[in-house]
Amino acid sequence: MNTQNTWAMVLAAGEGSRLSSLTTDRSGIAVPKQYCSLLGGATLLEDAMHRAAAVVPAERIATIVSQNHQRWWNGLCGSLGDRLIVQPSNRGTAHGVLLALLHILERDPAARILFLPSDHYVRDEQTLAAAMQSAVAMDDDALVILGITPEEADPELGYIVQGSREARGTYLVRRFIEKPESWLARRLVDVGCMWNSFIFVANGVALLRLFETHAPQAVERMRAALREGDAAVNHLYDELTDLDFSRHILQRSEEQLRVLPVPRCGWDDLGTPRRLGKVLRRIPAPRTRAAGTRLFDARAEVSLAHAHARIQLAV
Repeated sequence: MNTQNTWAMVLAAGEGSRLSSLTTDRSGIAVPKQYCSLLGGATLLEDAMHRAAAVVPAERIATIVSQNHQRWWNGLCGSLGDRLIVQPSNRGTAHGVLLALLHILERDPAARILFLPSDHYVRDEQTLAAAMQSAVAMDDDALVILGITPEEADPELGYIVQGSREARGTYLVRRFIEKPESWLARRLVDVGCMWNSFIFVANGVALLRLFETHAPQAVERMRAALREGDAAVNHLYDELTDLDFSRHILQRSEEQLRVLPVPRCGWDDLGTPRRLGKVLRRIPAPRTRAAGTRLFDARAEVSLAHAHARIQLAV
């Protein structure tokens, strides 16, 4: 696979507030979950970086973080250099994706970009990596979302309702359904709908066109601020209101979207304490990484497994 213009962007600027009851450190501060570990040791962010490295060369892996998380990413991501993109504050997922996109296109106008959240667990990384490689190899203007084959009907996740199948194995996207009621989640699974992983691959220029169509003012203002420098970007973020990537961009662009099915791989977004508990009950055994393969030399301050166990003992 030609990776000359292939990039990965790890999205790590979120607050992880739904899991904050389990991410409090010894000083009483809620650590964003991407800077926590699942079982102790490496952070979820580091896991995402290794996930990206299965598809994209290390020198083309970037990550976007939030300025107010500096105490956690400063030591963890220092080796990234100019591939570390600092967002002044969290103003919704669309602004984060747009800022990251403009940074990469400035460096590589022909970029094809794999976007990955930084707070996922995957039991079978090889299966997911194969799907990501397939999506990256689809060199056209369609935005390809990885749809996870459900292992159960879960009302806390988002679902993709697919349309007709294409020759290359992708499907058209008919609609998105976010956090359906339990009965509807069961029905969606029965008819073959997929979980929305929020892992997607896009041609950079084509993705920018979607932003220009559905959020033109955001593109214009972000471009102008980046030309003026950091102070202008900080001022812009003071004025921005939240813009959601799924609701304001993807759900208005179904005709440009495709979904690629991913076989069951034990994927989870670790979004709530209930979901975390289910993941911990299903993990086969603690995973260790081979010596010399770590991207960072840091250990997480908070283990989600240990925090979950403490809460269970206290109940």
